[in-house]
Amino acid sequence: MPRVICTDVSGHCTALEIPPGWSVMQSAVDRSIEGIEGLCGGMLACATCHCYVDPQWIARLPAPSAEELQMLENVAAERRAGSRLSCQIFVDQSLDGLPIQVPDRQL
Repeated sequence: MPRVICTDVSGHCTALEIPPGWSVMQSAVDRSIEGIEGLCGGMLACATCHCYVDPQWIARLPAPSAEELQMLENVAAERRAGSRLSCQIFVDQSLDGLPIQVPDRQL
């Protein structure tokens, strides 16, 4: 099963084993990863699952949709080049080892 490595604000890392086809947000909420809220349940309506994808991995992800880019305008934490909504990162084996960082705030 592919793993995503989540680093929280304090630097603590958690390896999430994610079933293929699940979003990073689904697994993070399921595992109660602090800082990933996912208030809208992955419907692209809240931006509370904002995360930072390691720059070396950005090219491995599909480009964000226009809807995701619009929602990224509403993030509470600093927006960076690697900013993505974790509800839009659907995991497959090619993302095994994907490192993401949780921002300091979602609201």
